[in-house]
Amino acid sequence: MIPLFQALPGARNESFSVNVSEIDRQHQKLIALYNGLHEAMSQGKGNEVLERVFDELLDYTKTHFKTEERYFHAINYAGTNGHIMEHEAFVKKLSELSEKFHAGKAFLTVETLAFMRNWLNEHIKGTDKQYTRCFNEHGIY
Repeated sequence: MIPLFQALPGARNESFSVNVSEIDRQHQKLIALYNGLHEAMSQGKGNEVLERVFDELLDYTKTHFKTEERYFHAINYAGTNGHIMEHEAFVKKLSELSEKFHAGKAFLTVETLAFMRNWLNEHIKGTDKQYTRCFNEHGIY
């Protein structure tokens, strides 16, 4: 049987690289948060660590998004507005999940894992990869 969720590949995995070292390091931190939640869930302790994961994710994504957006504005990146909209949608959904969890309405480990995994895969491998060439052409590595 194939597990519903698997840990995401860690550091230096090319599929998650955007060829910008600062952003790659930040992506690895986000992946590590996902993998930590995945590990806790596999040990039956997902909900025990979920509050910390929500807090860390909400805090760290703000730092990460500011980094990307600073680069966007510095080079007048054409995809800035759409990219920022994706960032805002992520924060909104994560905040909603956090509020539901804190209100005691649900055990959200599986839902949160699914959301994080999909977003990390689709956003980094899709949306973020779109700026790689532009950033590199402007000397951002």
